[in-house]
Amino acid sequence: MTEVRPAAAASASLWERDEEVAAIRRAVETLRADRSSPGRVHVLRGEAGLGKTALLAETRRIAEARGCTVWSARGGETLRSVPFHVVRQLLQPALLSLHPEEAREYLGDWYDIAGPALGIVEPTGRQADPQGVCDGLVAAVTGLARRDWPLVLLVDDAHWADQETLRWLAAFVSRLDELSVLVVVARRPGEVRGDGARHLDAVAEAAGASVTSLSALTPDAVAGLTRATVGVHADDPFCREVWAVTGGNPYDTVELLAKVRDGELEPSESSATELRPLNRRARGGGLVDRLEELGVDATRFAMAAAILGAGIRVDEVARLAGMARDDAERCADLLRDARILTDPDPAVGPVAEGGGLEFVHPLIASAVYDSIPDSLCRAMHGIAAEVVLDGGRGVAAASRHLLKVHPDDDEELVEQLREAAREHLAVGAPDAARRCLERALKEPPPPDTHARVLFELGCATLLTAPARTIGHLREALATPGLAGAERVDAVYRLSQALLHNDQLEEAVRTVEAEAARQPPGPARMRLQAVQFMWEGIHAGESASPGRSEKLAALAATCTGRDNAERALLVLRGFDAMTHGENAEIVVELCDRALVNGRLAPGLGWTDTEWGIELLMMLSSAYVYTDRLDRAESLLTEALRTYESAGWSGGHLAIAHTYLGLAHRRRGRLKDAEKSLREALRLAGRVGPGLPLYWSATCNLIDTLLARGHVDEAWRIAGEHGFAPPYPSTIVLPDPRSVRGRLLLAVGRAQEGVNELEEAGKAAAVRGHHNPVMVPWAVDLARALATEDPARAARLASEARRRAERFGTDTAIGEALRCAAALETGQRAARLTAQAVAYLESSPCQYEHAAARIEHGIATRSAAELDRGLTLARSCGADGLVAQARQALDQQGAPPAGRVPGQVRGRG
Repeated sequence: MTEVRPAAAASASLWERDEEVAAIRRAVETLRADRSSPGRVHVLRGEAGLGKTALLAETRRIAEARGCTVWSARGGETLRSVPFHVVRQLLQPALLSLHPEEAREYLGDWYDIAGPALGIVEPTGRQADPQGVCDGLVAAVTGLARRDWPLVLLVDDAHWADQETLRWLAAFVSRLDELSVLVVVARRPGEVRGDGARHLDAVAEAAGASVTSLSALTPDAVAGLTRATVGVHADDPFCREVWAVTGGNPYDTVELLAKVRDGELEPSESSATELRPLNRRARGGGLVDRLEELGVDATRFAMAAAILGAGIRVDEVARLAGMARDDAERCADLLRDARILTDPDPAVGPVAEGGGLEFVHPLIASAVYDSIPDSLCRAMHGIAAEVVLDGGRGVAAASRHLLKVHPDDDEELVEQLREAAREHLAVGAPDAARRCLERALKEPPPPDTHARVLFELGCATLLTAPARTIGHLREALATPGLAGAERVDAVYRLSQALLHNDQLEEAVRTVEAEAARQPPGPARMRLQAVQFMWEGIHAGESASPGRSEKLAALAATCTGRDNAERALLVLRGFDAMTHGENAEIVVELCDRALVNGRLAPGLGWTDTEWGIELLMMLSSAYVYTDRLDRAESLLTEALRTYESAGWSGGHLAIAHTYLGLAHRRRGRLKDAEKSLREALRLAGRVGPGLPLYWSATCNLIDTLLARGHVDEAWRIAGEHGFAPPYPSTIVLPDPRSVRGRLLLAVGRAQEGVNELEEAGKAAAVRGHHNPVMVPWAVDLARALATEDPARAARLASEARRRAERFGTDTAIGEALRCAAALETGQRAARLTAQAVAYLESSPCQYEHAAARIEHGIATRSAAELDRGLTLARSCGADGLVAQARQALDQQGAPPAGRVPGQVRGRG
């Protein structure tokens, strides 16, 4: 039997928790031992009442005794709709203790991004990127953790934490390899679904073996606890019945024994039958009956406290319960004595701002809240919202109560919910905004406002739930109230949602139909431009008949006087580039879309009227016409803009992808690989399989092939699903061409040829004849050089014709390299010399290096090979370096900078 210790009753919830406490003690010691050691996560799982909170309190005691800083927070059942509620509890005390300039220093560039979510900075009013805010919160804790090492973070009742906190927590624990912090999370099993469950699963995965599932107390432990509480004379039958009644749940056991002691019940077999009725009074209906015995006022006070949920202040409860302050103080004392409410204990958990009371256990809070009749509960939430607003905490803080109010055609409530949604969006909480706007629709809004609420709801869910957005925006457009620019905006957003939901053909039809309904003017021109834009990025066969001709005719009337005309000029330039029209025409069109060489106001990277797709078309047109300086300037500005705005989701991934493409074209292969790996990491957070994910993967594989890292390119392709079926939007460069080249590189020649054949067919259907963007022909010609030299020659000839039509030095030089690869002797030497002449005028240094090396091989020129080797090294093209060295070795000439006999390392 468990030995009874003198202090056993004081630590009842820790009985039979020696192993768990020892594990926590070891984790704290590991944390303190080495500042450079990786952090770790410990998860405590258990049903209500099994002692999770007690273990967190013991963790705090151990950590503080060993000189650690401890921050703690707790979720709340009625507070799950409050965005960033739990992470604010964690960080606000530390941040508010700092001077504003100190806080800005620790948060750095993330101050204005994460600050509004933490409640230490006013939001800018612009919609914040949720991923950027999450990254900012990770950066904030990272900076503060380095200051406050050794740091222990405690999160209790994580199953009730808000969605935004759980997203941050999952992201933060994934970074603990780089940061020495101990995170201890307590949660119930189950309780959470959807994204919240996914985030908690990620936390458990990071914890690995450090996930502890708590079990109930054994009969021996309950017997020891019973005797420690009511006296050593408690007999065995009584102790066994205590265990049978409570199931060994520590909380239930402690509460039952307190009632035994208070009722002076004799702890003997003769009294054991009274234990079950006593236990029923501790939970559910029995608890409510016990509460009602304290009187009507105490019951009203407890209900009001349950409505408020956290930081229960007597004056606010008094107002909510409709009682005088003196009566409220008396009720608070009664409820303390009845072990229903208590003063917060800093040793157990966080103390809410302003102090106040809290429920002794979440089970009690839940029982009281659930006992409130529905109509009364809704009415009290309405009064609670007024209390919050009168307290100056703002409509966003009041929104959790407004959500619960009974619908009643209240126009003011609708406006409050709309304002709360705007505030939630401004701090990066679109799910909270969605809840507010969905509730506003139930009120319902007045007829002249209804469509606008639907439109706002559609905009709020665009990035998080495009399928749901489609329904909201279609309903908004079908509801009277949207006209003019608002209606055009709604149609554009609907087409964006359809695009994100992989319904590109429907997106095209939607804007086409609306454009036909509009009279001639800017609105119609904008919709026509959007239609051309979606058709321009569609990878399938469906484009409106004569699309390119119509676009050319419309663009010919444009001078660039407004953004609709500028958009049409960009679209015409991109279309001309993909079709392989003369590059000078492409550049002239794109330049006319700029204002003094810069993006026009309203067409910036974070402007929402046109979206990122148009600007990526502009950037890629410059990339493939060899205007890399202009492309890199635009894309560097995009990165800087998104990073300063905290947009670290899909937009930043796309910017990194296209900057990587520009680096690849210039021949900065190491820079390209770095940027593209970051793009792939960011794209993976948004979601695999999306077009931006394909773009990052395709460009990374293309860059790795250029570097000569074939095995790594093959690994990336397998890991990220770089294989048919291909996405419905076009990917640059052409993924079929890149995959065909990859298959050839790994020795799967016939599969590579088949893939390149398919690339040629797809390009023909779409009229994509740009030989640099869709380079299938030159790769197929090389692959068929031995098996079918006649066809290879025809392909090379056609590639050269298209290159000369396009007219860039890179396109012509690459076509000449292909032609040279099919020849030998003097003809090969002459063609490689011509390729070098074009490519040395091109900004694409990788292709220039390759041509130099090929010319050196064709002419057996060590000097030319050395020049190619030097260029290849500067590009980071390890495969070309190896090729040049091999050729020099075969010619018996050492590379420049190496004397004969010198040991050569790998390139």
